[in-house]
Order: sequence, then structure tokens, then C-alpha cells
Amino acid sequence: MTNNLMPQTIAHIHTPFPEKFSVPRQPGLATHVQGIIKPCGDYDYPAAFSGIEQHSHLWLVFQFHHNKGSQWQAQVRPPRLGGNQKVGVFATRSPFRPNNIGLSAVKLLAVNNEPYFHLVVAGADLVDGTPLIDIKPYIPYCDKIDDASSSLAPEAPSASLAVFFARDAAHFIKQQKETYPQLESLIVELLSFDVRPAYKKNKTDNKTYASRLYDLDIKWRVVDNEVTVEKIVRYCP
Repeated sequence: MTNNLMPQTIAHIHTPFPEKFSVPRQPGLATHVQGIIKPCGDYDYPAAFSGIEQHSHLWLVFQFHHNKGSQWQAQVRPPRLGGNQKVGVFATRSPFRPNNIGLSAVKLLAVNNEPYFHLVVAGADLVDGTPLIDIKPYIPYCDKIDDASSSLAPEAPSASLAVFFARDAAHFIKQQKETYPQLESLIVELLSFDVRPAYKKNKTDNKTYASRLYDLDIKWRVVDNEVTVEKIVRYCP
């Protein structure tokens, strides 16, 4: 029998990422990324989250809402393989899946009741406004499998690029320290992993990229394995 019930959105997570470009490719890679989880509708009920602070980490089950209407792909090109080799979608964490459902583990930082009930988490790899369809505690004794292995992704990626700030960008960060206290650390953490398309890795392309964080446009380019953040400006749609 087919179950026609659609998953319910229980909450939305708010992150510094208004768009997909520059979002970390896996959870936990950018520890300075903080997210606010706000329950919604019938699930905006603090009693349903009573005791959640007993857990250091949480599983977030979410929907790739920017992929609505996109065709799922039987084979994809993982960035880990340089974007050149195809493998089956179910052998990857590609967002282009039949049901557009994703899974991320995040660190729980706080449970707050003011100015409204919400959870604060760290290490999220989700676009701002991503709908969550479930939240579950991470249980180390059963969720951590010591002898697990993956030949596709045998170890965490390492930062490959040094990040520097031009004078204008450094001045902006200094002037906005109170509004964006972790901006410099977050930019370094994100751009050092080279967020360009896989085929651009280890290449100098002299192209200026724009990464959106919060309501800001971060303008940067890569030359000789070094990222220079040239300018930071307010985003103007």
C-alpha cells in the first residue's frame, strides 16, 4: 500500500547562507556557522523539546527545498572525484534525490525561550530557511560506528587555500565587529576549502566570485592557491 501522506515541516533553520553557493558540503566542516531552529505551526510547542538539552548533538532531517521541481539523477558527479566521474546517486549525498531529503548532524549549543522558543546549533550545512521534517538526538554508542569506512570519502577534506583580506575588506570587518562578531573566522573557514566548482580546484582563474553571507556579498578571487577577499558590501538584489 502506498502512503500518500507528505512529511510535515516541523521547523525551519535560519543560517548565514541565503543561497547554495559557499554552503559547506558536509555538516561540521564550518564550526563557526551557527543556525537558529524555530519550530513552526503545531510543533511550536516547547514541551515537545523538553529534555533535548541532554544531547550534545542532533540529527536534522530536512528537505532540499531549492530543488523542488528538479529532476532526480540516477548518476551524479561528486566533487570528491573532481566532478569528472559518475557514480550512482544512492552511493553519494547528492541533493538531487528522488525525495529531496537530507540528513545532517549538528552540535546543540543552546535551548532558548527568549525572544521566542528556539534551538541554537553549530556546524550546519543548510541554506537559510531550510524546512526540517524531523529532529532526533545523536546517540554516540549506536550512531558512531568505529569500523565504518568509505573509499569515496575516506577522511575529512582539508583546507587547501590560504585566505587573506584586502584593505577594504579588513576595514569592513573591523567596522562591523559588533554586528557580525564571527564574520572573519567564518569567511576563512568557508573559503579555505575552495568552494569553487570541482573542475576549478588547484587552478588560478582570475575570476571574482561573490559568496553571500547574511545580507552581505563577499567578493573574492583565487591566485596561486591563495584566496584574497577583495571587498565586502551589502547585498543589493
